[in-house]
Amino acid sequence: MDAKVTLSFNAAVIKRAKDYAEAQGLSLSRLTEILLKKVIATGQHEHIEHIPIEEWVSMVAEGPAEYKTSSLSNKEKAKYFEDKK
Repeated sequence: MDAKVTLSFNAAVIKRAKDYAEAQGLSLSRLTEILLKKVIATGQHEHIEHIPIEEWVSMVAEGPAEYKTSSLSNKEKAKYFEDKK
C-alpha cells in the first residue's frame, strides 16, 4: 500500500531528477522509492556517505553529492533552511 510523503528539495535538483526519472520510464516517486529501498535494503551502511547512490545523485545534481546531517552548526542549519525558502 502506498503512503504519501511531502519532501522539499532544491528546484533545480527536482527538475533534473524528474527528467532522469522520465528517461528511465519512471515517476519521480518510484525513482525515490527505489533509491530509498537501496538505502535500507542491506543495513550495511554505517554512514550516509557509504550509501551507493552518490553516482546517481551526482548525475542529477550539479557537482558531487552534498550531505546535510545533524552535525551541522547552528549557522549552517540556518543557512540551509534559509536556502529552502
